[in-house]
Amino acid sequence: MEEVKYNNGIVNEMLDDKVFKLLPSVLKNLTNNFEGRERDIVLVSSLSVLSACLPNVYGVYDSDKVYSNLYSMIIAPAASGKGVMNKSRILIEKIHDRLLELSIQEQKECREEKKKAKERDFENCPSPEIKILPANISTAEMYSYLSKSKNGLVIIESEADTMSIMLNNDWSNYSDVLRKAFHHEPLSISRKLENIFVDIKEPKLSILLSGTPQQLKSLIKSKENGLFSRFIVYSFDEISGFKSDLFLKKTNDINTIFQNEASVIFDFYGKLKELDCEIEFLFTESQNKAFTKEFEILHETIINGHSHSFLSNLRRHGLICYRIAMILSALRNLDKTIEGKKLLCENVDFILAIRITKTLLKHSLVTFNSFDDSFLSENDEQFLFSLPSTFTRAEAIQKGETLGIPTRTVDDKLSQWKKKKIIIPVKHGEYRRDRKMV
Repeated sequence: MEEVKYNNGIVNEMLDDKVFKLLPSVLKNLTNNFEGRERDIVLVSSLSVLSACLPNVYGVYDSDKVYSNLYSMIIAPAASGKGVMNKSRILIEKIHDRLLELSIQEQKECREEKKKAKERDFENCPSPEIKILPANISTAEMYSYLSKSKNGLVIIESEADTMSIMLNNDWSNYSDVLRKAFHHEPLSISRKLENIFVDIKEPKLSILLSGTPQQLKSLIKSKENGLFSRFIVYSFDEISGFKSDLFLKKTNDINTIFQNEASVIFDFYGKLKELDCEIEFLFTESQNKAFTKEFEILHETIINGHSHSFLSNLRRHGLICYRIAMILSALRNLDKTIEGKKLLCENVDFILAIRITKTLLKHSLVTFNSFDDSFLSENDEQFLFSLPSTFTRAEAIQKGETLGIPTRTVDDKLSQWKKKKIIIPVKHGEYRRDRKMV
């Protein structure tokens, strides 16, 4: 990894111009009307949204079946131009609206049939299906929507605080859901009082967030946070200037361009969704070797020059790189018949994925280094959140015993957490987590 450039502690490197010249036509059309930071943001946000638009396309990475879903966050000060991220929402709105329209119609028909039959068990009628999932929902609602969505969902929020607020509540702390869904790990929830049992074999979720550095610290509380390592991070600290052409009508209206490409994606999504079998994405043998070599070099660079705690980020960026290559290859084959239900990665898309990922990895590294030492380690975070939001010392010791943590170590942790105000004493021997903690 080359030397990282700094500007007040935030990485200022942008994606190479060569990347944009080689993009598939959909992404090239979207980014052509932007420059500088805005062009980078449009690419990162579009990749994130489109990662939820490839039903029936999968690959095998490290012996696990994976899909194209990405988690991304754009981190920059207010008035920096990061709001252009919201344009990417247009790319998936047509799919979302169509799914919602069809499911509401099915629900209406089901209810009418039951009324005719004088039945009242409307709960068995299909509930609305969506593609864009709001972040301000309960954990139970998230399970419900994920279980109904065979082809995945996407969360798009321009204010990271929206998700932070949810993760601060016991009833909506779905942080573990986000972690598991990134790897498509099975999810299940059972609640006796509500008579609910939901079991999801392969959850598929994409996330696109933007926010300020302070909002990031409200969302990610640990320097070694397992959630942070799952995200693509694009960060910068420049403030954008006032646009002199703010009221001028451009030849190519930006919204129209996004809507045109959204129609292309809508048709492609429908085509993939109707396939009777899945399409497997594959690296060639030479690409496999080159991929391994690239990440071995990055691994050695981090071992020798950076915190070993960052290695989990590097490993997950390997998967992120693979997913980016999958998205690029699928988009480049919009109008082609994929022979034998295999999608071979083209060399240009392999090179692009490597270049994009290496730049984003630098952004992630500098953001990682911006966290101070007061944050929890991932092991401490898992221990703390295995306890109720308000707990006693006895409960902490009992939980520690089940995890193999000695009583003395538990007491040391409680003492450190009090000093750092991670936990607040309620009364003697009883504590609660700081409400700002995720």
